[in-house]
Amino acid sequence: MGALTGKTALVTGSGRGIGRAIAERLGRDGAQVAVHYNGNADAAEETVARVEAAGGTAFAISATMGVPGDAEALWTAFDARADGLDILVNNAGTDGIREPIAGTDEESFDRVFAVNTRAPFFVTKLGVERIRDGGRIVNVSTGLTRGAYAPNLLAYTMTKGAIDVLTSVLAKELGPRGITVNAVAPGAIDTDMNADWLRTDDGWAATAARSPLARVGTPPDVADIVGFLASEDSRWVTGQWIDATGGALL
Repeated sequence: MGALTGKTALVTGSGRGIGRAIAERLGRDGAQVAVHYNGNADAAEETVARVEAAGGTAFAISATMGVPGDAEALWTAFDARADGLDILVNNAGTDGIREPIAGTDEESFDRVFAVNTRAPFFVTKLGVERIRDGGRIVNVSTGLTRGAYAPNLLAYTMTKGAIDVLTSVLAKELGPRGITVNAVAPGAIDTDMNADWLRTDDGWAATAARSPLARVGTPPDVADIVGFLASEDSRWVTGQWIDATGGALL
């Protein structure tokens, strides 16, 4: 019996990358996993297949994040397939415009905040009504909120700073129900989102050199931390920002 047998989890943005790895890990631990995707149904179905191949159960649901009614659409799709929730992982996001402040226009700024901050806020607001006492909320943040390392990702980093605040405040609010709320903060992870700059000789070498472990992080490195935070083993951990950068901030 897995650590999450009998539990139901929702992982937003789990069609690929870190989200897919999280869905696989939770499914392997016994959870039924709702695999949320934005537009790539084939990728989501591949995630479902991977979860099932690992011994778990899963189903795919679609909702576009960052548009009016996104949270309502997500939960309507979820409610049609599941009855109640135990684990919510707010992973869906976008890096948005890659420009410092001078090159960031209002439309791009509003877009990245709509996807990365507004959407998880209201997804969580509606999720709190569904999540059972003793449940888990895990927010995916970034190591960039603890250092000014990427001026070209200023707007993105600001969105995750808001997620860090959401984490700590909600941990206090939901604590009386036994619900823990934590944030996991990856560094540069080998995903499709980072492929254009990371999967080059220079990008790979520079990224690996930032970590004392001398390698580039992978989606399972992050997913395994989420697996711990989703389990009963993490019952005394809440309101925390967990560094998942491989020591790159040291």
